[in-house]
Amino acid sequence: MSAPRYATPCTDGRINLEQQRKRARELLRDLLRNVPAAHAILLQHLPAGLQRPPRLADAQWLIARELGFASWPKLKAHVDAIDFAARHPGFAADDEAACLHLRCGNDIAHSLELAGFRGEFRMFADPLVMGPVPDVALADYLPLRADFISRSFDIPPADSLGRMREEYAVLDGLAERPRVVLWCEADAYDQLFLIRVLASLERLPARLELIEVDGVPGVGRFIGIGQLAPDVLAWLWPQRRALGDNALHLARRAWAAYCNPSPRDWAELARQPTPALPLLGTALLRQLQELPSLRDGLSLTERLALQILRDSEGLTFGQVFAELMTRREPLPYLGDLMLHALLRPLIDSPTPLLHERDAHLPWPQRPLELTGLGRQVQGGERYWLDQAAPERWVGGVRLRAGQSHWALDDDLRPVWKD
Repeated sequence: MSAPRYATPCTDGRINLEQQRKRARELLRDLLRNVPAAHAILLQHLPAGLQRPPRLADAQWLIARELGFASWPKLKAHVDAIDFAARHPGFAADDEAACLHLRCGNDIAHSLELAGFRGEFRMFADPLVMGPVPDVALADYLPLRADFISRSFDIPPADSLGRMREEYAVLDGLAERPRVVLWCEADAYDQLFLIRVLASLERLPARLELIEVDGVPGVGRFIGIGQLAPDVLAWLWPQRRALGDNALHLARRAWAAYCNPSPRDWAELARQPTPALPLLGTALLRQLQELPSLRDGLSLTERLALQILRDSEGLTFGQVFAELMTRREPLPYLGDLMLHALLRPLIDSPTPLLHERDAHLPWPQRPLELTGLGRQVQGGERYWLDQAAPERWVGGVRLRAGQSHWALDDDLRPVWKD
């Protein structure tokens, strides 16, 4: 029998307070009955235990702590704030029609409309975590990126290039906008979007604001803003902050480092405080780990995927993606199509690390298994870039099998590997 689950984390940010009250009563009952699972929660948050019989207030405090709050009153205040935002759509009165909401996808467009936002919504979805991102003129950059996206996601080349031109045209006119609000989270996909947008600005718009989230109270596994309910987006709105020249300067420095053929400046910046954009350093450090490790030649994403299949052979693409996003990935950033594109080279190489079964099925349903070489690389016995690994880019760093390249040592420091 599985252990009782007292606190009930949500996925969209909305916490049912009555449900948590019920859970607190259940927890109190089990504490009084000396149920081991209940006492394990008590000792986790209060190692010394209680010197008296537990009360309802103690159980409520434990439930709040399980959901990430310091106390039950703070949990209740959070729920009340979200309820208030949902009951008072006038909170968005300063979201005038001329306001541009910019996001690295279209996942919140409908929710913003439901929540009562009135401004224009546009997306800038160039997946900068993947493929070549060299420091070249825009006229050369757009066809390069469009070709990569077309091949990786099976999009007609003309459509891919047209979409790229449309999205980058939005950046061209950004400084003329009276008000721009950027919505992003803590992962590398979003933070690269953020610095790309800021680095494109020659000067600030009249008003430039940022809503930046690395978690929402009560959400057990925060993946991104797109999972949040409309009323939670309304709650986030008053938390936006203005961006100034210091954020622009930092973004330009970070973008130049990311596009550089050498990752040294990028690695140095990833380890420094970045107060103007406080979530940037962690995201840069995570993205740095997409460079090959000196141990096996794998990126962190590749290594995690191989580990998942080592632990559970025969999982489908979809199951590997679910395991990666819900448990293994330290800073979730991938969509399922992106993971598919990242794993195809491990399947399609003349020296594959993965074997794909039942190719007649839609790709999310196809089982995957490690090849013999895949097991050796996963175990550190062979080096992936010594095999027929397809060319890969991480930012401005180009990686080609059999040639000298940048890799990371055990301390995540870039090393030139001959």
